[in-house]
Amino acid sequence: MTTKTDDEMGKSQPQEGETDVISTPSGPDMVSLGNVDQALAAKMTLVNDAIDQIGFTAYHTKLFFLNGFGYGVDSLLLFLMSISADQVVTQYPPKFNRGAQLGFYLALLVGALFWGGTADIIGRKWAFNFSLLTSAIFAITAGAAPNYVAWATLVAISAFGSGGNLVLDTTVFLEYLPSNKQWLLTLLAGWWGVGQTVAGLIAWPFMAGYSCPTDGSVPCTNENNMGWRYLFYTCGALVFVLSMARVLVIRFHETPKFLLCQGMDEEVIKTLRDLAQKHNRECDLTLEQLQACGQIHSTHAKNKATFAEVGVHIRGLFATRTLTFSTILVWISWALIGLGYALYYVYLPEYLASRGASTGETSPDITWRNYAITNLCAVPGPIIASYMCETRILGRKGTMAVGAFMTMAFFFGYTAVKTAPQNLGFSCAISVSINIYYATLYAYTVEILPSAHRGTGNGIAVALNRLMGMVSALIGAFTSTSTSVPIYVCAALLGMAGVLAVLFPLESRGKQSI
Repeated sequence: MTTKTDDEMGKSQPQEGETDVISTPSGPDMVSLGNVDQALAAKMTLVNDAIDQIGFTAYHTKLFFLNGFGYGVDSLLLFLMSISADQVVTQYPPKFNRGAQLGFYLALLVGALFWGGTADIIGRKWAFNFSLLTSAIFAITAGAAPNYVAWATLVAISAFGSGGNLVLDTTVFLEYLPSNKQWLLTLLAGWWGVGQTVAGLIAWPFMAGYSCPTDGSVPCTNENNMGWRYLFYTCGALVFVLSMARVLVIRFHETPKFLLCQGMDEEVIKTLRDLAQKHNRECDLTLEQLQACGQIHSTHAKNKATFAEVGVHIRGLFATRTLTFSTILVWISWALIGLGYALYYVYLPEYLASRGASTGETSPDITWRNYAITNLCAVPGPIIASYMCETRILGRKGTMAVGAFMTMAFFFGYTAVKTAPQNLGFSCAISVSINIYYATLYAYTVEILPSAHRGTGNGIAVALNRLMGMVSALIGAFTSTSTSVPIYVCAALLGMAGVLAVLFPLESRGKQSI
């Protein structure tokens, strides 16, 4: 491996009117930052080449599972709250029965911004290790809540811990992945389906067998309404075990790309060589090669402990015209899917119950059985997407468009459901197709964001998603979610998301992340 000369780096810089995508000896990078910071662009290329040389190892396999736990926990906690909300409201009637949903999404929003921003400033390591532990402790505690306010507060604090998971999990995994394995980012979203499936399966016996009627026919007390408490105790304990696995199963090192953006060249070399040595791989990158590229000057403010540091990371997401356009469209897409996904899934139990009643399915056991089956169908979506996104015809953009338009069609078809088999069939089809889109969007977002500002950009994207989740809670408070209206709204939103996917200026398939 040889260091690029100044002349070679100059040739790789985009000229006026040219694309921001450049080619390197090992393949094209996502966006050229040579006209912003030549040293950063040159060093990032060298680190990408070194990661590709090391290849995929057992360390990456462990990261796939441990990072996947974060996906699963975020999904599990979201469904835990929505599943138990009606029973908690029945036992402890509040003045505003959507307060928990609003608080939950607000905590997720704050968590995404907090963990995303700090990940770019102080690193990925601490959030990766301790976010799940925070979620576990407060999820277990929520099961013992003595009233609605206490329950909503504890659930929200638990959500703050998990709020950074979706930001950090994809970021950490990508920054260790060789470029020919980046499709695993899409597959990683399969853990989302696993999390909601686990929530549904645990809820099935607890909520069907230990819940009081919500129609007010009998008083609702702890004696006849322990199902939601059992649910939180069980799932909280499961999350605690997963959080311990993150600390005990792997000794997580800070990602080489974060270290690079900190100007810690020696640590970059040590991290990559330790990884290579442990797994009997080659790593030819040297400290001299990195230092010969110059000093990085665009990734931080002079004083990190100021708001100027935050400004640097936000401005870094708009460093070029192409990156600006891409960032804006991706953020809008996250907002759209945030409203559509939440309207459909968070209130799916109510809609399924109403559809079940119209098709003769009035048994709580049947309702929760269908809920568990529907959630299980979320798992194949990312698996299918991980194959589609690597095809030359579709790539990432085409896969997102196909998933969004398929979901839109299924949403419209769902409104005509008349029988129990149709109800379950369309629910499962929607669960598959919407996760084809969602899984690819998760991966695409971190692929097109620059490493130095990836946590911030991904955090804002997820925060916008959560903001629209809050909007969905308000819609649920003042409209009926047992009618078909939310389904029509979801269909329109998914159609818009599909159009935006086609308009994305960057295709990340086959390109190294920056």
